[in-house]
Amino acid sequence: MSIFTPGRYVAAVERIDLDELWESGKRTILLDRDNTLVPRDRATAPEAVSAWLDRARELGFDLYMVSNNWHRSQVMASAGQLGLGAISHAMKPAPFALRAALKRLGANPAQAVMIGDQLYTDVAAGNLAGIDTILVKPQATADLWYTHIFRIFERRALRGVPCEE
Repeated sequence: MSIFTPGRYVAAVERIDLDELWESGKRTILLDRDNTLVPRDRATAPEAVSAWLDRARELGFDLYMVSNNWHRSQVMASAGQLGLGAISHAMKPAPFALRAALKRLGANPAQAVMIGDQLYTDVAAGNLAGIDTILVKPQATADLWYTHIFRIFERRALRGVPCEE
């Protein structure tokens, strides 16, 4: 298994079964912002994502946003709207920001999961931090120019990997 191999591949964050995560012993969910929670071409998360986060809180999950976005104001605005703590400038795939989020929450890596839309940042950072990972399809086709390049390699790497709809 490579650091670029997700534990699971799911169509969208709101399709992830929270009861199943809880039953598997997960108590902390770390989440990417752009194209995971908030489409890259919008400023706010879809209602389905907000409802999913509310349900996660009801179940008792600790939630934290860990974003590579350099626009701290955007990250903090989204975090505030969604009721999340957040780290911007995370520099994923380096695992340091994920470890910092776990420390802030007093959480154990074995009980955490990292959810994001990119293999080479989110999944790699989670795997390097010893956290289970769930890759989701990006919410929008809008992306930074260099992310479009990474997406070409992601598509190749994900050939034959089943996506849970």
